[in-house]
Amino acid sequence: MKNQTNRNLVIRSSLALALALAIWFPVQARSAEPAEGKTMTEAKMTERCQEMKEQKQKMKEDAKAQDAQLTEELANMNRAPEDKKMGLMAAVVTHMAEQRIAMDARKAEMEEKMMKHMMQHMQMGKESMAQCPMMEDMGEKSGDAQKEQK
Repeated sequence: MKNQTNRNLVIRSSLALALALAIWFPVQARSAEPAEGKTMTEAKMTERCQEMKEQKQKMKEDAKAQDAQLTEELANMNRAPEDKKMGLMAAVVTHMAEQRIAMDARKAEMEEKMMKHMMQHMQMGKESMAQCPMMEDMGEKSGDAQKEQK
């Protein structure tokens, strides 16, 4: 639960940073062009929103699959004879570290993509960001976090 709260804090902080950058650097924000070099249409932006949401969901599913795999490895380790446990423990710890490093890199890449995505929304106007499915998810999560704090 604390990990989820920390994740929400990072996402909200990232969005606050994006908003601050847009306010402090209005000339750069206005002159920046979308990747195609032309004005992005609402339909294209909606498509990108959906892609981002799908990528985020895939990352969650992958993390759950990794957790299930580690749970199985831990069960095998705990059932193993005493003389095999140390080797299995080393394998589990190594696997956990590898997964953590890979997932951290993946999350950092996703956060960067989300920042760029939100900047594109800002260029299109306030109403564009409000319609983004990613913002809907964050609104639900921040509501959940506020409930947890109470």
